[in-house]
Amino acid sequence: MRGRSISSEEPAPFDIRVFGDPVLRSRAADVENVDGALVAVVDDMLATMYAEPGLGLAAPQVGISKRLFVYDLGDGPNAIVNPVIAESRGEWTYEEGCLSVPGLHWEIVRPKEVHLTGFDLDGNEVSIEADELEARLFQHELDHLEGRLLIDHLEGDTRKAAMRTVREQFLGLL
Repeated sequence: MRGRSISSEEPAPFDIRVFGDPVLRSRAADVENVDGALVAVVDDMLATMYAEPGLGLAAPQVGISKRLFVYDLGDGPNAIVNPVIAESRGEWTYEEGCLSVPGLHWEIVRPKEVHLTGFDLDGNEVSIEADELEARLFQHELDHLEGRLLIDHLEGDTRKAAMRTVREQFLGLL
């Protein structure tokens, strides 16, 4: 993929779904067809991701319950369709944020390395060995495809405090 757009259409950013939206808590369905409509969705997702700005964005974060995410770690835009983490190794603690819980960050423990498989927008199988930030991004986006949020990785008092904060900030609950 070259540049920030992969189709000839002018991308239109989506609204980001935030904590409390049910689409963020549902397992996304497999993408059945990689076609022009999907490419247009990917372009709109990329426009949304760059506008926020973010490093990655999963389809449920824009209200689309499909197994798809986009990302750009500085070497150009990418999209992965029906991704699966086939293997993971090691452990790495790092502060993470999320466009669906804006302004909040937590130290999250995740595997340091992953082997991700899926498909590109041409329908070709992809296989990526990733570590550190790229591995973390893949795991974070796959969490969204499974209906999980960062807060689900927290435990004990940290989780209780985080839940209190997100309920106040996003649901208006005390």
